[in-house]
Amino acid sequence: MDFLKMMKQAKEMQEQMGSLQEQIIDIEVEGVAGAGLVKVTLNGKSDLKGLKIDPSLLKEDEGEILEDLIMAAHTDARVKVEMAIQEKTQELMGGLGLPAGMKLPF
Repeated sequence: MDFLKMMKQAKEMQEQMGSLQEQIIDIEVEGVAGAGLVKVTLNGKSDLKGLKIDPSLLKEDEGEILEDLIMAAHTDARVKVEMAIQEKTQELMGGLGLPAGMKLPF
């Protein structure tokens, strides 16, 4: 294989990965639980950016239910972040011939 061609492809991949990292940070997804009573917003790095709790859940003796719903909403959002990252990765890296299912360190 042509060494210069390989170097060019490596440089292109490096540029696309930099672009991908910037786009991942901009991703925001919302996870929901309890039919929308609890909503969690995460960015592409899985940082918590928002939490909304329906006032009907703020009753005495319902703390455990609220905790469970927050965890469920967070899990829902985290799964959505992972899916969004996979989609972005395939979109940007699809033409580079990377092995299917390759996970990038983001």
